[in-house]
Amino acid sequence: MIDGHLLDSPPNILVVDDDPGVRHELGAYIAEQGYRVFSAGDAVEMDRVIEDHDIHVVLLDIMMPGEDGLSVCLRLSANPRLQIIMLSAKGTDVDRIIGLELGADDYLPKPFNPRELLAHIRALLRRRTHSLEDPNKPRDHCFLGWRVRRARHQLFTPEGVLVPLSMGEFQLLMSFIDHPREILTRARLRAVLELEDKPYSSRVVDTLICRLRKKLELGANGQEIIVTIRSEGYLFNAAVVRQ
Repeated sequence: MIDGHLLDSPPNILVVDDDPGVRHELGAYIAEQGYRVFSAGDAVEMDRVIEDHDIHVVLLDIMMPGEDGLSVCLRLSANPRLQIIMLSAKGTDVDRIIGLELGADDYLPKPFNPRELLAHIRALLRRRTHSLEDPNKPRDHCFLGWRVRRARHQLFTPEGVLVPLSMGEFQLLMSFIDHPREILTRARLRAVLELEDKPYSSRVVDTLICRLRKKLELGANGQEIIVTIRSEGYLFNAAVVRQ
């Protein structure tokens, strides 16, 4: 059963797959664990479900008729409230990296054990819970004119423009903000993302860092915000204040 402290009500899980059998089997198993499950056979049906319900995690198949899963993933990643687990029969490191580059929070190759999928879902929901800030603490973290609203998963440019972040990007950003000007190793960042110690996991960290860098671009006066420390890891090169 799901851990009761994660959310006040059962999390809503959306299974998006064009195979009715997969939708039924996955949906039945996940529902047995205490989750509320929705399903969709294509992107159009998926959009209707997301519009009508507060979905927490989307289990997204890559190979679908109409708009494919990669295109859907790129589109959904703009919504910081959604966490995406890509499901695909293609299980190479390159496929994992492409999925993560397009905004997925996690990637699971088919075939997989349903218990493994459940572990991935729970890990994402823990990230969601851990990111909620103590209401007694200052609301925002600021650096070089940028502003982060931790409790709402929001990043604003110095001009006040909201920048969408995937859950993985946000988790890494908060790790840097909590440890400014401190070298964070890839192993430490893998732990933040709850990635297993597999050959591709360091590349996943690098990919997410690259995406985060592109969104942050350059800081004030051309200052690089996330600096690579060769053979060691990454350093957040900015002072952080709480307001």
